[in-house]
Amino acid sequence: MSHHGNQRYEFLEHTADAQFRAYGNTLEEAFENAALAMFNVMVNTGNVSDIISESIDIESPDLDTLLVDWLSELLYLFDVNQVVYSKFDVDSIKKQGNKYLLSARIFGEILDLEKHEVDTEVKAVTYNQLEVKEGPNGWTLQVLVDI
Repeated sequence: MSHHGNQRYEFLEHTADAQFRAYGNTLEEAFENAALAMFNVMVNTGNVSDIISESIDIESPDLDTLLVDWLSELLYLFDVNQVVYSKFDVDSIKKQGNKYLLSARIFGEILDLEKHEVDTEVKAVTYNQLEVKEGPNGWTLQVLVDI
């Protein structure tokens, strides 16, 4: 797991928005945990089955943009398809030339207000206080989302 015991992510105090840090031994694992943290802002992902599966491929100029694009794409799919996701498998994040490529599969189910505990609406992923850092024990991502 991550370098914070089995902590995959943590929420940080913030006045108007939701902010979290996600951890991973690998960049891929940190991206998975950031997605899980963002969906846990919106719903209790513990109640979400993984019956729908989709593939995502994203290309971005740098890691900060890749993180924002990844979470924004998940938010877009949630908004458009009304699907809540609870499982994120980031197969790879590769640097190719002057860009980064992310390839992932995500799993979830159609939003059901009877079943899913909807909490806070996330409006957008921001670059505000965004961090993508590699340390001696793995990766730490910090994200602030507009709610």
